[in-house]
Amino acid sequence: MATEDSSSDLSFWKNFYIPSYILSPDSKVEVEAEAHTPVCPVLVFINSKSGGQLGGNLLVTYRALLNEHQVFDLSQESPDKVLNRIYMNLEKLKLEGKEAAAKIQEMLKIIVAGGDGTAGWLLGVVSDLKLPHPPPIATVPLGTGNNLPFAFGWGKKNPGTDPQSVKAFLEKVMKAGEMKIDSWHILMRMRAPHEGSFEPIAPLELPHSLHAFGRVSTSDELNVEGCHTFRGGFWNYFSMGMDAQVSYAFHSERKLHPEKFKNQLVNQSTYMKLVGKQGWFFTPLFQSNSKNIAQLAKVNIMNQEGKWQELHIPHSIRSIVCLNLPSFSGGLNPWGAPHSAKGGFTPPYVDDGLIEVVGFRDAWHGLLLLTPKGHGTRLAQARRIRFEFHKGAADHTYMRIDGEPWKQPLPTDDDTVEVEISHLRQVKVLATHDCKSRSVQSPPINGNHGTQEDDDGPEEESVPEGEEWRKFGAADTFKVPDEVDIAYFS
Repeated sequence: MATEDSSSDLSFWKNFYIPSYILSPDSKVEVEAEAHTPVCPVLVFINSKSGGQLGGNLLVTYRALLNEHQVFDLSQESPDKVLNRIYMNLEKLKLEGKEAAAKIQEMLKIIVAGGDGTAGWLLGVVSDLKLPHPPPIATVPLGTGNNLPFAFGWGKKNPGTDPQSVKAFLEKVMKAGEMKIDSWHILMRMRAPHEGSFEPIAPLELPHSLHAFGRVSTSDELNVEGCHTFRGGFWNYFSMGMDAQVSYAFHSERKLHPEKFKNQLVNQSTYMKLVGKQGWFFTPLFQSNSKNIAQLAKVNIMNQEGKWQELHIPHSIRSIVCLNLPSFSGGLNPWGAPHSAKGGFTPPYVDDGLIEVVGFRDAWHGLLLLTPKGHGTRLAQARRIRFEFHKGAADHTYMRIDGEPWKQPLPTDDDTVEVEISHLRQVKVLATHDCKSRSVQSPPINGNHGTQEDDDGPEEESVPEGEEWRKFGAADTFKVPDEVDIAYFS
């Protein structure tokens, strides 16, 4: 741990410092270490390849200020292995009568620094491991969109990496409140085609990227003989249509010419050029009807009685977003904040087991999100939603999960491709007084989430309720494969 000139600074860092005997079963228990119990013990996971040099610099700073063994480089060690090791040691120490171990386990918090993909990886692992006293998670924004950190008040700008910046962040962690958020399971199934393949085509050539679909094994209960079945999970959103197409083009271009994408302003300018180039500002002139969501897919949601009901999608809608958090494309809120009394639509709570379904006509419609009370076309709130793609509308479409886009081939014969989204479970996050998200379980942390209720009437009737939570192995679904460079997730 760092040795500061000021005793008050030294006392501050001790609030977060975890002794080595807690972190490793091979470490010797020292009397002085055993006598001290941190009031806010933290495990820090950093994607050292995120944010250019920021990730690596942040890793050095945290290791200098805390116990270097409580700070982990995600490019060197996966979080599931780290947490398994530490929690097994905590259980062993508790059996030996070490009171500090029980207190640390109860008060433990996790800090993850990286892009949304990195943060989602940690959320998925903690969710899947079903740890005793699962630790809440705070997110340091080191990515491009930083939707997850922004949704819970941690900001969206890359932070400083000096000791004072780290100290300011840890002060927020100590004061932060806990909030539960929903996670979502996504399943894709299609018959094995006579020719070709329906497997997702990822721009980064990652067949099992963080949030893209991974093929289930033949022994999995979800596997159906004669079908290709893929599944995944997400915390923020699933989208399909124009936004995913532009994102796919952007990621593909960045892969081909990474030297052109080192400046955030340049990246944003490039993104807008791609929007214009692909005709999304003038869709009636440049886009065929086959780009309409209604032409591409039949959409069903589960109604209040637990029965499937077809969702009407206006023919003008060319992009659809299934949104869990009130932060999309760098902090925008497509759902807005409707009056709960109007048409049955409610504000976008992050722990109500419902996902908001929003549509967009074109890029101009998307720009409404920049205006006060602006929002997309509200279509539904549901616990479960299913897309059915049939032959004829197009040979492919574009999809995106939490910022990870891919090109999805569609049927060329008489079969169907199905994508189904259902509520999974919940995990705890840490939220600051600037939190933008709302919870049905507790009042706002500061009484203001920055969301003003709008005056518009609803576009369609909402359909809440659904069936029980489903389970799946999030550690497999969310885990980054060993052969994948996690810099791509920043």
